Amino acid sequence: MSTKPVHLAVYDTLADWETGHATAYLARGGYAVRTVGPAREHVRSIGGLSVRPDLALDELRPEDSSLLILPGADLWDAGDELAPFARTAREFLDAGVPVAAICGATAGLAREGLLDDRRHTSAVSFYLAATGYKGGELYVDADAVTDGTLVTAGPTEPVAFAREVLGLLGVFEGEVLDAWFRLYHDSDPAAYAVLQQAGAR
Repeated sequence: MSTKPVHLAVYDTLADWETGHATAYLARGGYAVRTVGPAREHVRSIGGLSVRPDLALDELRPEDSSLLILPGADLWDAGDELAPFARTAREFLDAGVPVAAICGATAGLAREGLLDDRRHTSAVSFYLAATGYKGGELYVDADAVTDGTLVTAGPTEPVAFAREVLGLLGVFEGEVLDAWFRLYHDSDPAAYAVLQQAGAR
């Protein structure tokens, strides 16, 4: 397993519920989770949480990271303020470092052209179509989609988003990953025993 940290983007209006499953189990799986903001000043989530980033975006380099996570935020659809995060996602993908985007962040990637040639999903297809991107034929109606090193998901699927991230980085695999998803997404009690036996609760 890589010892490089995972980087969680944080910015004003971020949807704080969308990445919690992923970051919690990445941390349990041995990854340090570091926050990266537009600068090092505090940002405030939609839920009112104040977060002081560990580093500023211009300090982040793909070679120092295992993954960049981009949560949704109202700001993704309110102008170009978060466009630098989409440009950084391009740098990560070009370097072969994974990116995971959920909710409004998928629209940011679409505007950057990163979904024009990759299978992807989002809230609904017409949400991304409104960006004017060219990847509509590659849109998949699914809870979450992984294409190579890119994970995308819609706003109602934080658990499926986490499943794809955890699988991509090898935190859980096979029946353990499936059981994890069934427990947290479907409340399947049979999955608990699988996780308990694997020491993966």
